[in-house]
Amino acid sequence: MRLTTSSSTLSARLLALSKVFNSKNTMPILDCFLFEVSNKELTVTASDSENVMTAVIPLDEMDGEGTFAVNNRTIIDAVKELPEQPLTMEVDMNTYAIKVIYQNGIYNFTAQSGEEFPRLLPLEDNTASILVDAKTLVNDISRSVFAIANDELRPVMNGIYFDITPEALAIVASDGHKLVRILNRSINNSTPMAFILPKKPASLLKNVLQKTDDDVIIRFNDRNANIIFGEGTLSCRLIEGTYPKYNSVIPKDNPNQLNIERNLLLGVIRRVLPFASDSSQQIRLHIEPGKAVVSSEDIDFYTSAKEEIACDYNGMSMDIGFKGSSLVEILSNLDCEVVTIKLADPSRPCLVVPAEQDDKEDVLMLIMPMLLND
Repeated sequence: MRLTTSSSTLSARLLALSKVFNSKNTMPILDCFLFEVSNKELTVTASDSENVMTAVIPLDEMDGEGTFAVNNRTIIDAVKELPEQPLTMEVDMNTYAIKVIYQNGIYNFTAQSGEEFPRLLPLEDNTASILVDAKTLVNDISRSVFAIANDELRPVMNGIYFDITPEALAIVASDGHKLVRILNRSINNSTPMAFILPKKPASLLKNVLQKTDDDVIIRFNDRNANIIFGEGTLSCRLIEGTYPKYNSVIPKDNPNQLNIERNLLLGVIRRVLPFASDSSQQIRLHIEPGKAVVSSEDIDFYTSAKEEIACDYNGMSMDIGFKGSSLVEILSNLDCEVVTIKLADPSRPCLVVPAEQDDKEDVLMLIMPMLLND
């Protein structure tokens, strides 16, 4: 069997698919890419047994069809340094000997049978589907993946919750200390449905969808999901269980509102945070009409920092504590110029939202305050 394709296209697809692999596998075949050649296309698949991702690569020339598996490090090392050029692979389907021919050289190595390779997870009955714009989906995943928990006792928190209602699609992630909820009102369904996407496939989608502008089809049932995008498919197991009622923890009325430039506040926190205690990472925010003071201290090492900034605040004077790294993550994952921070009192959840939002989208981030040691 002989096939010819673009070296840069092959290298790009292999590097994207390589993120599926685990560092250690119980089955040697899971260290391999599956190559399937048919209909003048090369379909490359990577799997860790729970996540299976494919990419389709057009072929310039093809002579014969077949399936074989190649060690991922071998083939990636062979093609990643090649400049753009036609790349020809000759495969002996009896011995699985592979010859890769490029402009000024040749590689020889051995493949293996692909019969034991895990295939796409089949979807059974009761399948639902939604259609999402790729750019919207990657933006929503990018803004929420940081809030996913890593909790062995509550596995339902270890993913992104997709909650489709007659009003909107809500994308939610929370670790119990911070929460992200993004409402997309352009996507809805008359029958409510939901699923929990684990962190790994969410991160895989974040990487591959940045390179496509096509719509994404998400088909899912109670256990599995097939996500179809422009260059391939991702099949994954979903997290089973009931996600907590996230709307119940979002306060309806936080009357004290602080409007401030996002990058200004982010810069101040990053400068002050290194002087906080390593264990708590606590920063103190003192706010009063016209100004905010961000401070931190580590009494064990006699370090402290304080910086004052101007702001627009219409509430009562308040001192409130936050975990600095969590507040940095929240501010870093918003893309607006000005944020509105909504507060009730130093012991209740605080909301961080863009000062101006699109009519079709509602982005909300919640952070729990920390008790100040006064």
